Amino acid sequence: MKRKPPATDPVQDAPAVGAPRRSAAGLPAVARSLRTAHRQMGVRRTALTLLGVNQEDGFDCPGCAWPEPGRRHTAEFCENGAKAVAEEATLRRVTPDFFARHPVSELAARSGYWLGQQGRLTRPMYLAEGSDHYEPVDWDRALDIVAEELRALPSPDEAVFYTSGRTSNEAAFLYQLLARCFGTNNLPDCSNLCHESSGAALTETLGVGKGSVLLEDLHRADLIVVAGQNPGTNHPRMLSALEEAKRGGARIITVNPLPEAGLERFDNPQTLRGLAGRGTRLTDLFLQIRLGGDQALFRELCRRVLAADGGVDEEFVREHTHGYEEFAAAVRATDPGEVLRATGLDPADIDRAAEMVLASERTVVCWAMGLTQHRHAVPTIREIVNLLLLRGAVGRPGAGVCPVRGHSNVQGDRTMGIVEKPSPALLDALEEEFGLPMPRAHGLDVVNAIRALRDGRAKVFFALGGNFVAASPDTEVTEAAMRRARLTVHVSTKLNRSHCVTGARALILPVLGRTERDVQAGGEQFVTVEDSMGVVHASRGRLAPAGGHLLSEPALVCRLARRVLGPDHPVPWEEFEADYAAIRDRIARVIPGFADFNARVARPGGFTLPHAPRDERRFPTATGRANFTAAPLAYPRVPPGRLLLQTLRSHDQYNTTVYGLDDRYRGIRGGRRVVFVHPGDAAALGLPDGSYADLTSEWDDGRERTAPGFRVVHYPTARGCAAAYFPETNVLVPLDATDEVSNTPASKSVVVRLTPAGEPAPASGK
Repeated sequence: MKRKPPATDPVQDAPAVGAPRRSAAGLPAVARSLRTAHRQMGVRRTALTLLGVNQEDGFDCPGCAWPEPGRRHTAEFCENGAKAVAEEATLRRVTPDFFARHPVSELAARSGYWLGQQGRLTRPMYLAEGSDHYEPVDWDRALDIVAEELRALPSPDEAVFYTSGRTSNEAAFLYQLLARCFGTNNLPDCSNLCHESSGAALTETLGVGKGSVLLEDLHRADLIVVAGQNPGTNHPRMLSALEEAKRGGARIITVNPLPEAGLERFDNPQTLRGLAGRGTRLTDLFLQIRLGGDQALFRELCRRVLAADGGVDEEFVREHTHGYEEFAAAVRATDPGEVLRATGLDPADIDRAAEMVLASERTVVCWAMGLTQHRHAVPTIREIVNLLLLRGAVGRPGAGVCPVRGHSNVQGDRTMGIVEKPSPALLDALEEEFGLPMPRAHGLDVVNAIRALRDGRAKVFFALGGNFVAASPDTEVTEAAMRRARLTVHVSTKLNRSHCVTGARALILPVLGRTERDVQAGGEQFVTVEDSMGVVHASRGRLAPAGGHLLSEPALVCRLARRVLGPDHPVPWEEFEADYAAIRDRIARVIPGFADFNARVARPGGFTLPHAPRDERRFPTATGRANFTAAPLAYPRVPPGRLLLQTLRSHDQYNTTVYGLDDRYRGIRGGRRVVFVHPGDAAALGLPDGSYADLTSEWDDGRERTAPGFRVVHYPTARGCAAAYFPETNVLVPLDATDEVSNTPASKSVVVRLTPAGEPAPASGK
């Protein structure tokens, strides 16, 4: 039965507010999952689809990158995974008739939620220069338009090739090869917006820009520190791993400005105890830190370890590290009073945290964007590494660094070469394999791509997945930059905000999703992905495609390459399109760790990529050792009468995809324009609970950025801090407010003032 899309954009400016929850998952999560899936897919399709999620012979969830356990449940998915699958496998369709009825100017005024709820895209659509309506085109014409614009550029570096983390290994490898054969390293991707800081810090200190732990290490840990992360909403299956760790005797420290329901109690819906609502208490110590105070906290923990008898693993430090003396001197010089000012923590809680660290032989530190999106994000993550190096907790079973990635295969994209600053080794390997010169100049990341578009230095923007406009900072600047392009192209499964903010010409190119069967000239195909812990496995869709005009991402890249680079190009694009095994054979010869790729990925569960610090206690850094670092202590300074805002997700969204208008765990129902403020701060600002305020960010460029009409919600956040959902508040994040090393936007430390507003803002697309 075909499900009708919503006819009108729901009002989003008057949310109802109740008490926040103290536990996550359980029966409410099961009920919400099934209700959402049934609404989008119907009963039969729901059963057929959800039972294939994250199974060895099924498809990888298009949501987060959390790894699968060795023994999988029949229902190996979480609530937000079920929502992600339902959004992709929906029966709703966006046809050419839809675009005939709705001009782009109208769509641009709609909310992102409304756009996404319309359903799956079914035909290539073209927006001609000066037109206000997308019109259907065939694939030949669509790809010719892209090729014409690219080949007309005076320099290949005037093109930007963006990538989303949902792209498969095979498509990502082909895409970077196309861009480099064209002549540019302009390969920004969503990592620039989230975990770039992790990669930069870990590469410098450990020599590998990925986490060092496997799932079984969490299960074996004595202590797990979860910092700047909300797994209950963003990676719900992680809660199962934390529960198993607790059963094994692990203790958990949570570091976060907001109390998060999932880290308080997990009601595992796979167990009778969880369904009955008794659940498992996860957090042993909650450190309600001020935004941006994490570096100071980990610096203080390092100081306590240095001062304790037997606190330092001296043999490990002597045999495997570099820079210890300089680091130790900097730590001993740290002012404890400054640590308290930066963190806002009770000294007794820091004492307890230090005791737990010193009592642990096997410590894992997990983090996400709460740490990576600050001006001093890289030094913060280096400080985590410092602490673990002091304790010898890298390369030890049950211990290590655990950056928790977002999108499924965002890590795999990077492994496949989607990076704007490629290593000479990668370029050498590509040149040797294909016999072609590769560009050596560094390309553009996301922030620099926006600057290049804004300044007219980039003319064509091509996005393989994602929702670039909604994901990027400084919304007005980003949108103005996109509108300066000659051509914007978005490879997508669903309608989103980026399709409404276009260059002079625009294309929407619809593709298969993870859930769908992919048949090429060589027969039925599968793709591969890499999870957040470096395990590579196959993904096979089983559903019939949403329409007869969809291409797979690998097929689209291959066809575009033949048009852009010419039919006689030496790369065998036609062979790659026909049989993805041929792509994997080339990956095996170019990318380290992928030898015998086709045979190894055919095994149930796939294979684990090598990781020198974990596997050998070998550190491929510039010094040949794990590097201690000694950065100055940094944290945000906020003027009187201002608050420090973090942008975050609601429980009804994943990245920029909004599934609904509720945030069940925080007590929000029917709206998104809310700002969470501590009651004491709200009282000082004269903002009663339920009043409305305009949010204005302050930055040293003197330009004011305002997001109007947010309902004030009195909430138990850290003093001096506030929180509100993105993408609605991305408008407040200055383009130039980035980490100095990673260039990642500082979306978790935006200085704002709240001004009383007489009424809520009208619902809009922004």
